[in-house]
Amino acid sequence: MKLSVCIPMYNESAVIADTARALSAYLTAHFPDHELLFSDDGSTDGSADVVRALALPNTRVVGYPQNRGKGCAVRTAMLEATGDYLLFTDADLAYGTGAIGEAVECFRAHPEAGLVIGSRNLGPDGYRGYTWLRRLASRLYIRVLCMLGGFRLSDSQCGCKAFTAKAAKEIFGRCETDGFAFDFEVLLWAEALHIRVAEMPVCVLRHRASKVHLFRDAMRMLRDLIRIRRRVRRRLRQEP
Repeated sequence: MKLSVCIPMYNESAVIADTARALSAYLTAHFPDHELLFSDDGSTDGSADVVRALALPNTRVVGYPQNRGKGCAVRTAMLEATGDYLLFTDADLAYGTGAIGEAVECFRAHPEAGLVIGSRNLGPDGYRGYTWLRRLASRLYIRVLCMLGGFRLSDSQCGCKAFTAKAAKEIFGRCETDGFAFDFEVLLWAEALHIRVAEMPVCVLRHRASKVHLFRDAMRMLRDLIRIRRRVRRRLRQEP
């Protein structure tokens, strides 16, 4: 079994070397047949050069010169990955390296699943370290988005998701969303294609300032969700 781990990065030079070393060591120890892809979303701080200079085994940089958004970075890596299972997680390893092995174990426990998503709402420590206000806002935000999107999931926005190769190609081959709302499109396509979804508990181990401004971006993401739903439905009508 080959495992591909994909890391979207945009101006992550402060943390990316530590992340690359930690991931390479973990994957070498637990998944000898692996590849590690860093998807450069048009960084201007030399993030890609930092990764290349490390010359880590089974590690490569993909991407493009102009910043387009996290969704584009994830999609680019997923479509270039060659593993039997593909996982993406955040460049700061917010959920730790252990979540990678847990995702693979979740697939083994749910062989019918094509997609495994991390959830901060399944365990008591999922929001450990969050302020009470951010914890409340995040949970309400996720609940509203799931209701509007028709998702029966506990955490649609967790930045740790894994796919079988078949599911990844079917989903990301259809995705178009470049920004943070790409998670919605992934889940809508999974539903439309009847791809089973399993959830696993995760908790945030590393906290830093989020690039998503919860309240400022809420309305924009809600508008994006409506547009994405319309686009997915239109594509479904056009497909044979």
